[in-house]
Amino acid sequence: MRPLNPIDFIFLSLEKRQQPMHVGGLFLFKLPENSPASFIHDLVQDIRRSKAPPVAPFNQVLSGLFWDVDQEFDLDHHFRHISLPAPGRIRELLTYISQEHSSLIDRAKPLWTCHIIEGIEGNRFAMYFKIHHAMIDGVAGMRLIEKSLSKSPHETIVPPWSVRNNQLKRPEPKPVNTIKTIAKFAKSQMQAAPIVSKELFNAFTKERGKNPDYVSTSQAPASILNQRVSASRRFAAQSFDLQRFRDIATCLHTTINDVVLAVCAGAIRSYLLSINQLPKRPLIAMVPASLRSDDSSTGNNITMILANLATHKASPLDRIAIIQRSMQNAKDRFKRMTTQQIFNYSALVYGPAGANMLSGLMPKNQAFNLVISNVPGPKDPLYWNGAVLDALYPVSIVLDGQALNITMTSYLDKLEVGLTACRQTLPSMQNLLALLEDEIQTFEQLCQISYQTELKTTA
Repeated sequence: MRPLNPIDFIFLSLEKRQQPMHVGGLFLFKLPENSPASFIHDLVQDIRRSKAPPVAPFNQVLSGLFWDVDQEFDLDHHFRHISLPAPGRIRELLTYISQEHSSLIDRAKPLWTCHIIEGIEGNRFAMYFKIHHAMIDGVAGMRLIEKSLSKSPHETIVPPWSVRNNQLKRPEPKPVNTIKTIAKFAKSQMQAAPIVSKELFNAFTKERGKNPDYVSTSQAPASILNQRVSASRRFAAQSFDLQRFRDIATCLHTTINDVVLAVCAGAIRSYLLSINQLPKRPLIAMVPASLRSDDSSTGNNITMILANLATHKASPLDRIAIIQRSMQNAKDRFKRMTTQQIFNYSALVYGPAGANMLSGLMPKNQAFNLVISNVPGPKDPLYWNGAVLDALYPVSIVLDGQALNITMTSYLDKLEVGLTACRQTLPSMQNLLALLEDEIQTFEQLCQISYQTELKTTA
C-alpha cells in the first residue's frame, strides 16, 4: 500500500459532481498504409484478449488514505470501443470528448478509463484516456505516454495499462519505524525553516507592494472566468508549428514559455473584449512548474508560479515584457531554495488559497484567474502497433472559480493546445483557437517590423 501525498489528497477532496478532477489525453493516430479494414477491430480484440495484467498506477484503487492493488480488476469497466457517426469530423470527435470528460470516474475502481474511437475522417482513429489527477501530474502523464507507445512502426505492444516500464524505477521504500519517520520529517522541516522564513519575509515585506514584478495571491481581479462551474464541459484543440514560437522568442530575446503565455494572454484579452468582460486589472495565471528530479511516472510533484498576464495592456510587446519579468521574479526566488524548501514555501503562500478553493468560503476571492500549463512532450514519432501518432491533445480540469484551463504539450515540431472550459460559463469558447492564431501572427508581424527597422538603421 502507498500512502496518499498531500497533493493527491487535495485533488481527491476537491472533486464533486460539477467538478471532476481527472485529466485526459486525446491521441489521434493514422492507420498504417495498406492496413486491413479490420485493423481497429483486431486491435480492440487483441486488447480484450490480452492476458497482461495492469501495472501501477493502473491497478491502484483507493483504500482510505492509501493506494492499494485492486484484486478485482475488470477491464470491461475501463475499456470502451465506439464509432463516431458519419461524417466523423473533428467537430464530432471533440463533442464526444467534451461529453465524456464531464462524467466522474467510479472511485470503487482504479481511477481511469480508455476509449478507442473509430470512424474519424482522414483515415484516422483516436484514443481518449482519462485518469484522476490524484494519480499523476502532467509530467508523469507524458512519461506514461512515451513508455506506452513505441518509436518503431514494426513493434507490437501491449495495452498502455500493462506496459511494465510504466512502473516506478525507484525501489519501493522499506517499512520503517513510525517514530523514526516522524523524526526524519521533523528534521527536514527544521532544516528548511530558515530559508523558507527568509523568503517569506522578503516576499511580504520587501516585494509585496514595492516590487511591480511580484505577483501576490490577492491581486487577481474578479472576472467571468471566476464563477461557479456546471458539470458541462467544452473541449477545443488545435496544433501549432512550434518553430513559430521559437522564432518569436529569438526575436524578442525571451523564452518560448513566455511567448506561449503572451500569445494566450492576447487571445484571452480579445475574447473577453468581444463579450465585454475584460477586467481593468490584469488577469493572473497559475503556471504549474515541475519539481520532479527522478524517473518516476506516478504521483504529483509540482509547485506553481503566478504570472501577470498584463491583459490590461493593449500592446503585445508591453504584455510580454510584464509576463517575462513576473515569471523571472518567481524563478529567481525558487532558484534560491531546495525542492523541500519550495514545497514548504508554496504550502505557506498558496495554502490559504487552496483551502479557500476546497471550502468555497470566499468564492469571490481567487488567487488566480486561470491555469496555463505547458508540458514538454515526445520529440520522436510514436507508434501504436504500426499506427503513427499524428497529434496528442491534453484535456484538463476546470474548477469552481476557474472556468477555463489551457494546457499544452509539444510533440515533434508542434505545440498541441487543449482548451477545457465550463460550457455554460464561457460562450463560444472555441473562438479562442482562432484568436491564438491571430496573436501569433501579430507577434510575427511585429518581429518582421523590428527586423526591417534594424536593417535600415544599420544601413
